[in-house]
Amino acid sequence: MLRLQTIICTFSVLSVAAKADFKARNCSEVREACIGKGFSFAHVPLQEIPGEHLRVCPQGNTCCTSEMEDKFGQQSKQEFENLVDEMSHVLRSTFVSRHKRFDEFFLELLENTERSLNEMFVRTYGKPYMQNSEVFENLFAELKRYYTGGNVNLEEMLNDFWSRLLERMFTLLNSQYVITEDYLDCISKYTDELKPFGDVPRKLKAQVTRAFIAARTFVQGLSVGREVAQRVSKVSSTPSCIRALTKMLYCPFCRGMPSVKPCKNYCLNVMKGCLANQADLDPEWNQYIDAMLLVAQRLEGPFNIESVMEPIDVKISEAIMNMQDNSAQVSYRVFQGCGQPKPSGMSRSTRGVSDVFNARFRPYSPEERPTTAAGTSLDRLVADIKEKLKLSKKFWSGLPEVMCVEDRVTAGNASDEDCWNGHTKGRYFPEVQKDGLTNQVNNPEVAVDITRPDTFIRQQIMALRVMTNKLKNAYNGNDIYFQDSSDEGSGSGSGSGCTEVCPTDTDGAATEAPVVEADRSGPVGDSAPRSAPHVALPTMLALSALALHRQWR
Repeated sequence: MLRLQTIICTFSVLSVAAKADFKARNCSEVREACIGKGFSFAHVPLQEIPGEHLRVCPQGNTCCTSEMEDKFGQQSKQEFENLVDEMSHVLRSTFVSRHKRFDEFFLELLENTERSLNEMFVRTYGKPYMQNSEVFENLFAELKRYYTGGNVNLEEMLNDFWSRLLERMFTLLNSQYVITEDYLDCISKYTDELKPFGDVPRKLKAQVTRAFIAARTFVQGLSVGREVAQRVSKVSSTPSCIRALTKMLYCPFCRGMPSVKPCKNYCLNVMKGCLANQADLDPEWNQYIDAMLLVAQRLEGPFNIESVMEPIDVKISEAIMNMQDNSAQVSYRVFQGCGQPKPSGMSRSTRGVSDVFNARFRPYSPEERPTTAAGTSLDRLVADIKEKLKLSKKFWSGLPEVMCVEDRVTAGNASDEDCWNGHTKGRYFPEVQKDGLTNQVNNPEVAVDITRPDTFIRQQIMALRVMTNKLKNAYNGNDIYFQDSSDEGSGSGSGSGCTEVCPTDTDGAATEAPVVEADRSGPVGDSAPRSAPHVALPTMLALSALALHRQWR
């Protein structure tokens, strides 16, 4: 009786073991998993079959046919590339959106500034301004052309603006004379020495030049970052990478364990091998981000384009007032340097010079900054961009870690024994490789040729290197395209012109210049007008007042 019970018990144990063995060899779970992932195979084995036909997955008993393994390879490649694209989406969208917002902000700032200046000058100076408005229109057109990437030397352009303005004002202030083009050319030679507009041109040139260099370089930097992120995120998988991905993601299907996910360290080695070239982008990317942050500091401080542009109408008006206050002295010194022009035969004006320029603008108030299309002031906009830039540091070297997160690709924090190690369910023993191409020489999962860097990635590294150099120059107020420009507007200091009230060159009284003979040696000193007889001074002032009444009315 005891022997019979023993035989029955043994038979029961063998039956259970046989059923368990049969369940392990059943491929129904694999079939359901394949259907769930959208695969459409001509044939999925009902039970495991010999795996000698497999080229990627372990060649033991398997639930996979050659067709299944091939399609798993194609799917692995697609899933990997989609995952990289998804993981870099936030980075790419950040650069796209911030570039758009900064560009909109800047262009609208220029448009608003030009419109404000035009409205104020029409109201303040009337017809004389409207007849010469193209001088100011050209100024803003050139500023916009520079910002949008045009080959414009800012310092030369600003110098030309003040020269053109001097020519127009000198002609209007001396309408009793025939002022020819040759005579105007002569005047322009003495602009720096005469300083008819006081210290405004020098200070404004320093402020505008540095602010525009910083703004243009910053928006170019955002554009380069956007392009690099978009290009590098479109990965092209190598055959060895696809094999490693297939082995990691779908060979568990072939082993009858479709629900078992890869061990995290296993995933990291596969991703570091597949993204070795992308990781090499990181050092140059980090330097580029640091340079962007430096220029952003300038935009928040001394190179703030908003604080430079919005009061520009007040500053130009101040320069015009300086010219008016010193018009007689300027005319006298020009006549000495360029000769006495021929009389025009026109009658003298009866309106005083002070009546022409008697309107001054109210002081500029920073609280009156308008809201632009970007929806914020420059300070807040730049602060937002800085925050996003900081988050993008070490992005490319950190990509494998981001991709190998729990529930996305790997088993995460599951027990080391409950994950796929490339061969079966169990612990993964190889150590995780370091980042970069050269560190993959001993990668146990991906065969990487460290002697052949990806040419496309190297091109992006070079693009970042060039941009970083531009940003570092912009931080110092320099435009690398025009290094030979004068030091006034693009020095390496952190200021933006005079921080205190700067002295003006001409403090003498404005007097009407007497007729003199030409002195081709150049304008004489400020003391020249004072040598005129004192008795003639009232007459000179009266004639000066009459000279412009008709012309400026």
